[in-house]
Amino acid sequence: MKKKNRYINSKEIICGFINKFVSLQRINQEKMKIQIINGPNLNLLGVREPGIYGSESFEVFLPKLQERYPDIEIDYYQSNVEGELINKMQEVGFSCDGIVLNAGAYTHTSIALHDCIRSLRCPVIEVHISNVHQREEFRHKSMISAACKGVICGFGLDSYRLAIEAIKEK
Repeated sequence: MKKKNRYINSKEIICGFINKFVSLQRINQEKMKIQIINGPNLNLLGVREPGIYGSESFEVFLPKLQERYPDIEIDYYQSNVEGELINKMQEVGFSCDGIVLNAGAYTHTSIALHDCIRSLRCPVIEVHISNVHQREEFRHKSMISAACKGVICGFGLDSYRLAIEAIKEK
């Protein structure tokens, strides 16, 4: 009769423990959360100046973006009011993985948005649908760029996808 080995291979224990730990980590991981925030007049996408902003509304575009990134929870907020944009950023900016911000015309005027962005824990990517540097001179200056992790402009609605990619890779 063969005696069973009373000694256990320590490599097997360690490997088993690591595999179990990695499996549990994957189970416990939450989806990445990204908040898209659009500022003034962006509720009119698809209608407003389609030659500059395109003919697709954000309400049509957003589900396509969410479908492309099933592993990311993408939430959307739009307001024409500067203070409401700040309130939303303060609400989510300490718990989400990143903010994609198209501040619209407030980009060029708002020190308050700049200060808010600097106070947040998550990265903020500034986006613009059009290439603001090919437009009127007053659109060339951004009050928020220095506070943001990065800036993407001129790629149409695809600017939002590029911003999500940047946040994913952070």
